[in-house]
Amino acid sequence: MRVFIAGLGTETNMFVPFPTGRKAYELWGVFRGDVTKHPPTSFSGPLHVWRRKAEARGWEVVESLCTFAAPAGVTVRSVYEGFRDEILADLRKAMPVDLVLLNLHGAMVADGYDDCEGDLLARVRAIVGPKVSVGAELDLHCHLSPAMVDNATALVIYKEYPHVDPMDRAAELFALCADAAEGRTKPVMAVWDCRMMGAYRTPVEPIRSFVDRLKALEGKDGILSVSFAHGFAFADVEDVGSRMLVVADGDRTRAAALAERLGKELFAAREAMTTKYLSPAQALERVAGHNEGPVVLADRADNPGSGAPGDSTFMLQALVERPMIRPALFGVLWDPMAFAIVEEAGEGARLSVRLGGKSGKVSGDPVDLVVTVKRIVRDATHPYGPVMAPLGDIAWLATDDGLDVAINTHRTQTFHADAFRNLGIEPEKYRTIVVKSAQHFYNGFAPIAKETLYVDTPGGSSPDYFRLPYTKRKTPFWPKTADPFA
Repeated sequence: MRVFIAGLGTETNMFVPFPTGRKAYELWGVFRGDVTKHPPTSFSGPLHVWRRKAEARGWEVVESLCTFAAPAGVTVRSVYEGFRDEILADLRKAMPVDLVLLNLHGAMVADGYDDCEGDLLARVRAIVGPKVSVGAELDLHCHLSPAMVDNATALVIYKEYPHVDPMDRAAELFALCADAAEGRTKPVMAVWDCRMMGAYRTPVEPIRSFVDRLKALEGKDGILSVSFAHGFAFADVEDVGSRMLVVADGDRTRAAALAERLGKELFAAREAMTTKYLSPAQALERVAGHNEGPVVLADRADNPGSGAPGDSTFMLQALVERPMIRPALFGVLWDPMAFAIVEEAGEGARLSVRLGGKSGKVSGDPVDLVVTVKRIVRDATHPYGPVMAPLGDIAWLATDDGLDVAINTHRTQTFHADAFRNLGIEPEKYRTIVVKSAQHFYNGFAPIAKETLYVDTPGGSSPDYFRLPYTKRKTPFWPKTADPFA
């Protein structure tokens, strides 16, 4: 057997004002045939799994391009086409192949391409023909388009949020596609549109039990795989929204029936299944009701993991105005300009700094504070599931009245409490902690949090879907429509 592997992805927020260009991919790394020679990351990890499993069977592996960009705006057309065409050129050179495995995202949009994954899979299928097994792994914040389903043998989606299972899903996809390549199974797929938008926190009930039941259905009664695509709401594309995906062995009718049953079950429980958000005032009032902390507040609307800038100041200003809920810790705030200033001043310096608010209306107004530079750390990292993620250079700034702010140079969400511990900060000692993240922070902060609250502000990834100017989705969806099936 000859196995071709590659990876190309980003998560595209079409409602933020800055594009994703070549430098955004180069910041993560552009690996041409050698990503598996480097330590695995959350995106490259699946390729490591596929190489290891293929070589364990004595199969030949042909490795192509692997690159990823942090979530942001629409990818520049020439950048997407260049990377896509590299993968396709490598595939043509590798032919004949028996198996193609691609690590994608599922919510990548480029100028001129609303469905990059569908475009790539269709072109791959045109090269390899109808009989070759073609599989793709997707982030659960994906769109599921007909082009993706029609041109893949099998699609497998992460089940967990925070994403702690990309390697597990890679192993699942390998088994599905290897069995198909060897003629043991005939995977067929069915998708059901739940007609809803939402954020779903898989570690907590009732969504926890729902995901566990999806797993329990696999491997029984001809069902090979079951995936819940949460969807990525911050895209104006036709296939935006939550969907159920079922892969069955040769029986599309069975797959479609199960996808519909599970999708209707999810929709019926939508109020309980989806995350509830508070305004900043509501969240901080809840904090004031706690005699001890920390209470962790997720600044969801400025989550860089959803394409927002990471430098909004709405929550920072709210903390400035409420000294009664301190000591308070805020971050990590992306502000390379402020970092350059405090780096020049040095540790121990006391100075006035202007923080955040540099990316337009979605970021709010800058906040001016008088701070002491407590510590500066270069090339910091923090855990993201089973791997480490970069923070860039990071600084701890402290006001005299109990407000501490961590700023950094690498635009990223706050994945873990260790982001602050890099600086010698002990998060456990704060009454209030505000993190710039939607959900990936959860596993790293849950052990210390007295309560976790999710906050909506006017940021670049606000979960108020009524505010998003969708133009391309043809079918109605909840919560914009009370009953989209009526």
